[in-house]
Amino acid sequence: MTRRFVDLSIMLCNDVVSDPPFLKPEITYQTHADTAHELALFFPGVTAQDTPDGAGFAASEWVKLTTHSGTHLDAPYHFHPTMDGRDGEPQRSITIDEVPLEWCFQPGVKLDFRHFPDGYVVTAADVEAELARIGHSLQPLDIVLVNTAAGKALGQPDYVNRGCGMGYEATIYLTERGVRVTGTDAWSWDAPFSYTAQKVKETGDTSLIWEGHKAGRDIGYCHLEKLHNLESLPSHGFMVSCFPHKIKGASAGWTRAVAIFEE
Repeated sequence: MTRRFVDLSIMLCNDVVSDPPFLKPEITYQTHADTAHELALFFPGVTAQDTPDGAGFAASEWVKLTTHSGTHLDAPYHFHPTMDGRDGEPQRSITIDEVPLEWCFQPGVKLDFRHFPDGYVVTAADVEAELARIGHSLQPLDIVLVNTAAGKALGQPDYVNRGCGMGYEATIYLTERGVRVTGTDAWSWDAPFSYTAQKVKETGDTSLIWEGHKAGRDIGYCHLEKLHNLESLPSHGFMVSCFPHKIKGASAGWTRAVAIFEE
């Protein structure tokens, strides 16, 4: 038996639109020659000319990010200060360094919602219908990945406004069945803010803001955002690995999400 790996993460770079401008990552690249002066800090008197081929010291990068840059895993703390309040006393929301590792390596399930229009809010009935279509019964800790129209829009100016979003009832449908990690190839688990803002303006109902995220107040869970390449996956029959970077007290952690097939 062999393993096949499918990368589900976007490339973190300066020149691809993956966030609003004020959240844009910034990467400064240093070549071997750029850092040559640092040699003397560790080895007094040594210069670039003393290195093999006179190439210099070490290639390096300086990176300015939020913990929500690139493909990342959101912890319950990102959504709300408390979690698991539906059936008892709310608990302090866990941060990314407290997310159980067993949540992050489990069988994957893909829901194909590419046909829904941008801004559509997915319901529990939609999730149930898609699970019936693909013939899958959810198991506790399944990692559920949502393929939206945003997946093919990465890098386009309107990427953050593309794709459907997962509503409160759709999210609760999953977490009631023991799902603790979900994911989307859109910028957000919820519908794009531009569509939600219009609904809030029309109705005055502010509970529509981040309704999928805020489901974590009732049942704590994590979700992956800005996944990529989901259209290449089958509906199930693979494992997902999505261990987040361990950042103390943080609301999210950068993740190299990967689908693993045993063949």
